[in-house]
This record gives sequence, C-alpha cells and structure tokens, in this order.
Amino acid sequence: MRKGVPVSPGVAVGHAYCIHEVFVDPQRVHIAPQEVAGELARFENARRRSIADLRGLQEKVEKQVGKEAAAVFAVHESILHDTALVDKVRGWIQAERLSAPAALARLVEHYRGLLEKADDPYLKERLADIRDVVERLTAYLSPVLEKGSKVLPGPVIVVADELLPSQVVMLGDKPVHGIVTQSGSQTSHAAIIARSRGIPAVCGVDGVLRQVKSGDLLVVDGRDGHVLINPDPEVVAAYRKLEREFFDLRDQLAHNRESPAVTRDGTTIELLANINGPQDAEAAAAMGASGVGLYRTEYLYLTHASVPGEEEQLDVYRRVVAASPNHRCTIRTLDIGGDKTVPFLGRENREANPFMGWRSIRLSFEHPEFFLSQIRAVLRAAAPTATVPRPEVRLLFPMVTTIEELRRLRAMVRRAERQLAEQGKEFARVPLGMMLEVPAAAVMIEEMISSVDFVSIGSNDLIQYLMAADRDNPRVSHLCQPLAPAVLRVLESVVRVCNRGRTPVTLCGEMAASPQAFVLLLGMGLRQFSMSPAFIPTIKELAAHVSLEEARRLLTAAKKMKTTRRIHRLVTAELERLAPALRPVLMD
Repeated sequence: MRKGVPVSPGVAVGHAYCIHEVFVDPQRVHIAPQEVAGELARFENARRRSIADLRGLQEKVEKQVGKEAAAVFAVHESILHDTALVDKVRGWIQAERLSAPAALARLVEHYRGLLEKADDPYLKERLADIRDVVERLTAYLSPVLEKGSKVLPGPVIVVADELLPSQVVMLGDKPVHGIVTQSGSQTSHAAIIARSRGIPAVCGVDGVLRQVKSGDLLVVDGRDGHVLINPDPEVVAAYRKLEREFFDLRDQLAHNRESPAVTRDGTTIELLANINGPQDAEAAAAMGASGVGLYRTEYLYLTHASVPGEEEQLDVYRRVVAASPNHRCTIRTLDIGGDKTVPFLGRENREANPFMGWRSIRLSFEHPEFFLSQIRAVLRAAAPTATVPRPEVRLLFPMVTTIEELRRLRAMVRRAERQLAEQGKEFARVPLGMMLEVPAAAVMIEEMISSVDFVSIGSNDLIQYLMAADRDNPRVSHLCQPLAPAVLRVLESVVRVCNRGRTPVTLCGEMAASPQAFVLLLGMGLRQFSMSPAFIPTIKELAAHVSLEEARRLLTAAKKMKTTRRIHRLVTAELERLAPALRPVLMD
C-alpha cells in the first residue's frame, strides 16, 4: 500500500494504465519483421503531417500574436528535419523492431539523459521542444485508449507523473475509474479533472511509476489517499463492496438535482459549476447547478492544435452559454502561465517562479490584440440569439492585483465594444468581475469593489500565495490547507466587506466542494459557491442537514483554534453527526 494526497473522494478498483510522455500500447512495443516497412511508412506519414501542422501554426500565430511568439514552431519544425534525430528513430524501428511510438519514447529518454544533466538553460529548453514534437508525432500514430482494445481490458486506473489537459482530451470518454499521479496536489490539473468527472483520485504518490506497470490491479481510495498494488483477493472483494457503496451513494444523490439548494432552516444558497467546456456545462445541468460560476477558457487553448481565432472562440462560447443551466455563465479570460503554458504565448521565456510572474492578465496585457479578440468573442456570445434569447453572461478577469489593472481592463472592454460597434456586430454589455487570488487584492478589497460588478474568490491560488507554498510541490503542498486559520481569517474579511458593500461574491476554488470548508464559508455569510459539477449533489445534500446557526457556531469554535488539524477534526466530527450518510464522500 502506498500513501498519497487524497484529492477526489470515492473508491475505485481497476487495471493500471501507465502514461509516460509518449502513449505506447504495452502490447505493441515490438513489431513483427514483416511490419517494419509499414511502421517506417507510418512514422514518415506522421512526420509529414506534423511538419504541415507546424507551418500552418507558424503562419497563424505570426498573424495573430507576432513573429516572436511564432518562432517556437519554426524550432519544432527544424527538429523534424534533424537528420540525426530522425535516423535514430528509423534505426530503432529497423534494427530492434520497435513500434514507432516505442521508438519515440526511447528518443525522449535518450535526450533526457543527455540534456537534463546540462547546466545550460538553453539545452534544457531543447528537451522541452523535443517532447512537444514527439507528442505531436504520437498523436498521429496512436489511437489512445480505444474502447475494447487490448490496452483496456476493463475499468482503468490511469497512472501518470502528472495528468495534463492534452492527455485528458486523449482519454476522452473512456472507462477511467481512478487516477493516481506521482506529483500534484489537491488543486493540480489531475485533481480538478478527477473531481469534475467524479473519479476517485490520489496525487503525490512518489515513485509509483517505478512500482506499477500497465495491467497491474490497483485499488484507489480517494478518501484516505491510499493506493493498493496487486492486493489479495480478500482485500479486492472488500474494496469492491466499498466501490459499489460509493457509486450507489453518488447515484442516489444525483436524484436531488431538481431540488432547490437550501439549508435546513430554509436559507437559499446558490450552487454553481466550474467547467472547462460545453460537455462540462451539460454535466452541470445534469447535476442540478443553477448556473456556471467559472468557465475556464484556457482549456480551449491548452487542448487546441493552434490559436483559436475570434469566430472559433465565439462558436465555443455560444455553445457553452447555451448548455449552461439557465443560460447563466461567468466566463474567465485566459489564465495561462504558472503550471499552464501554450507555446504561442511565451513558453520560451522560462521563469524561476512562474506562479508569481508573467501570467494571467499580466500576460494578456502584453498581447493586447490577442486579448481583445477574446473579449470581443465573449461580448458577442452574450448577445441574444434565437436559441438563447436571454443569456446571462459575466466577464471575469484572473489574478487582478491593483486598482490600476482594473481601470486598464475596463478601458480594454470599452475599446472592444467600440470595435464591435464599428464592425456592426451584435454584442451585449456584461458585468465585469475580478478574481480575488492575490493577497494584496484581499487587503485592498474595500477599495477595489467600487471598480467591479462582482467578485470571485479563487481559493486555489489565494491559499498558495497566502501560505507561500507551491501547491504542486509535494514537499510544501501540505501547507496549502483551506482550513488553515490564516486562510479562514482572510476569507471571512473578504466576504464581510463584499456583503457590506452589496457586491456579489462567489468562491469558485476547489475549496467550495470541500464539505468541511463549505460549512465554515456558510457561517461567514457566503451564499454562492462554484465547484466541479460532480460535487453539487453532495453539497446540496449537506446543506439540507445544516442550519445557519450551526454553521456560525462551528465557525466561532474554529476561529478559537490555532491549528489546521484541530479545525479539521472539529468540523469533520460535526459533519458525521449532522449527515452520517455522507461519510463515503468525506475525505480525511
């Protein structure tokens, strides 16, 4: 049994599928002699198509963003023309009869061994470029995780170093029942994706890829953070029973989607959804959300082969608004940087501390025309259509730090409105909001709310900045606790100021889906919560068991405690008393 960080509750039993940089079918590492010529042809076809992709990307990015941003694609194309590199892959296919994906996987390992030890940052960057090129080639070579293939004999537990958005897209709707990663935390991509799909997950299991191979039987306990590798039949039987209980409870709770979200004493609350695209918006409606509180538009960019233009963005945003419950949707502008990068927006400029550097609106300000195209697409998506006659769209800006930034953002929105009016395109004026993630903004919240129409608290980043701890670094991620006394003090202050100023405030970080945190936030006076769709039925059920008086009493008791552990124990014990049926989804 291995211990990690519990990030998505529930129990799953299934066979491991290990994801490395390159997706390699474990049944197809080696090929038969008569398949060599065909495999070489497949590799050449993938290389030709990748070169064509990169040329198109370079032209498009150069036109929309600039020559400097487009240069990375020229570098990637040059790698595909590198005779030494290409000959290595061909040689391994011919001499050792490796499949093309397996040869590419060896290529990455070969260059990692050469370049990772180098002190020169430029050489380390070349390794990142080679990985990008190999991933592009592999996309043309590997039909990943096809249903019914030998790779997937049944329910699968995905095991990876970290699960990236592009890899999630490749997984699609396949039967993934659990996720285990070596790195990451409760707010990493893998955690957010797992919770959005209601998949049990454990992150931060150090060295698990060295101990697990594809096909091993795994048990994932996302409540306690345990991963069991090839357990005895008796243990498997016990966990399969727990797995059934988890899914039964989840199905049972899903039936409350038509019920209003109210506390035991009749106070109405709003449960909104965090989404990454149109499919998530549909899931939000199915789970009983009253709207979308956070649409993360960066996933459109992260999973896109090229730069999405204004018309393409408009099409996606309209589909999201149409699928959103009650056609209510808060659209956040591009939040790229930190742990989320795209090659056409400065990936070549590596930073020592990217989470506190050139990211989010700071990056958007550097590319005003690119940024304006997104603002215009959102404003156009907010206009009534025959399909959606009354859309309710709000525009949210991430990582706002100063009042000066808010003024600059408002000026850019006015500029976008003028451009659309001059072009004769239909658009609507929308409420403008700030995402409160930076402690400086929390300190100045009383002065800043006069410049916005609403506030969304991004607890994921706010907590890591407040605690000075990278949430994706396993050595310090234990400090990023939503129930930390300092976090609770800051949040109570922000909610109090917003409520006093009658400025709508929502908490849209992963903290909103934590039952323990939810009760304390309720006691602070927060009434709007946005979370992964899969968690809405659980929080709605919990709310029905808690009165405002109990929530305030718990908050008062928690504020007297000096450690996170004592607060967590206090609230968990109270929740088990108030709603014992929810124990299977309460994480320790």
